[in-house]
Amino acid sequence: MYQLIKPILFQFDPEKVHYFVTRNLKRFNKFPGGAALSRALWDVKDKGLEREVFGLKFKNLVGLAAGFDKNGEMISEMANLGFGFIEVGTVTPLPQPGNPKPRMFRLPADGALINRMGFNNLGVDVVAQRIAAYRKNRSAVQQDVIIGGNIGKNKVTPNEDAVSDYIKCFDRLFDVVDYFVVNVSSPNTPGLRELQEKEPLMQLLNTLQQRNNKNGVSRPILLKIAPDLTNEQLDDIVEIVTGSGIAGLIATNTTISREGLNSPAKNETGGLSGKPLTERSTEVIKYIAQKSKGAFPIIGVGGIHSAEDALKKLNAGASLVQLYTGFIYEGPGLIQRINKRIARR
Repeated sequence: MYQLIKPILFQFDPEKVHYFVTRNLKRFNKFPGGAALSRALWDVKDKGLEREVFGLKFKNLVGLAAGFDKNGEMISEMANLGFGFIEVGTVTPLPQPGNPKPRMFRLPADGALINRMGFNNLGVDVVAQRIAAYRKNRSAVQQDVIIGGNIGKNKVTPNEDAVSDYIKCFDRLFDVVDYFVVNVSSPNTPGLRELQEKEPLMQLLNTLQQRNNKNGVSRPILLKIAPDLTNEQLDDIVEIVTGSGIAGLIATNTTISREGLNSPAKNETGGLSGKPLTERSTEVIKYIAQKSKGAFPIIGVGGIHSAEDALKKLNAGASLVQLYTGFIYEGPGLIQRINKRIARR
């Protein structure tokens, strides 16, 4: 069904289509029987898909990457489509509108998107309240869906004060999420990627780890990295993860590379995602898994448009995978196809 309506949707502005689709998906799920029908169509129930990763039990290996549900308003609907875990955000301490529109562009000839959204979100207080409300009211069939919180800094916050922004998000979301992702790799907030350098990154992660205990409870902390890092920088990342004791990595975020693109929108600024990132993100996963000798879990994301793409990332060393652009291009059937393919392994 999605492939029938996609050509129509792709005639309109990507950001407007996003809100159109999500609004109507919410309406469908509120209609009597809508949520149950969604689960019946897309959700794959198979005990063989269950995995325990960084101390959490996932009902399947396929998650929704950060960026799709920035404000924690689509958790229930995404769970009904078959995702095993939902990552909300990126969330910042204060609300911010993000960058000027237009700020998202399709590259159909390349199976890609370019975005320069700029961490547009309603702020951590609103997001925390929404996740708490979802947890209170979610149905019995959604009790096993894992929720992650992807946290960042406000655009106006200078890098020397960035740690305080991450702390504010960490503390406010601690009681409502299952794991955290530290986002220092988006190309759309000026200077943010400078926080990937060894010294500031160690300071940030060590600070969060020191706070990672509330009444005897701790949360897995993951670091999301860019695909544009050199092998030497990836070596530093492995050292930082093991040295700080965080739970693992997400590889990778969007890229600033434009190599091999054919679409007219290729010169737009922002982060590129989708098929052009497929091989590079898998290379990064494989390099880190080998360099670290599997010392920590990796969530693989970037250019997953088929079940085979997902399997390649898992075979390269990923423990879980996430979708964003592939989900936009392929629809919810992609989640189902990946889960069915994994179940047959």
